[in-house]
Amino acid sequence: MRSLDWSQGRWSTPPERAVPDGDDLLVTCRAGSDLWRTTAYGFVHDDGHGLLADLPDGSAVEVSFRAELSEQFDQAGLLVRADAEHWVKAGVELSDGVPLLGAVVTRGVSDWSTAPVPQWRGLEVTVRASRSGDALTVRARAGDEPWRLVRVAPIDPALPWQAGPAACAPTRAGLVVRFTGWRTGAADAALHG
Repeated sequence: MRSLDWSQGRWSTPPERAVPDGDDLLVTCRAGSDLWRTTAYGFVHDDGHGLLADLPDGSAVEVSFRAELSEQFDQAGLLVRADAEHWVKAGVELSDGVPLLGAVVTRGVSDWSTAPVPQWRGLEVTVRASRSGDALTVRARAGDEPWRLVRVAPIDPALPWQAGPAACAPTRAGLVVRFTGWRTGAADAALHG
């Protein structure tokens, strides 16, 4: 994997502030920022903050971050996006006081899958997405633990996909996420092992 400079991306929706801090990037989310389409809630939000660069077929992207998630739906991770109706976000989100590792896959409408990770509080988290043909494979880990498979999702290979660090603060102002790495390289060779 090779590191990407923060200047190599373009914001889907600019955050309140994005400031380099040494090798890291400190991102302050706008209040009410989120990504969701219709399912169960009946609303569309397309103003989450994603710093995006091209994600060609056969490539992978990794994003590492630290975040003090303290309010309902605070979230940080990775966004893979083609357009407003085709995107995947994956990372850690606080829901009802519990950090959840999850993914939202949107193909016209959104779905959401989660698993609790309370032991990840305060740790550096890395989320990885590999693009292979019509599939996006998402993995994550905290620290140097083994990768966990988060999701295998269908994507339209004809669309122009981009990916990078992402954060949202649906219920408050002032969420700051410290992104500690953004890397790209070859897609994972296998789905298992």
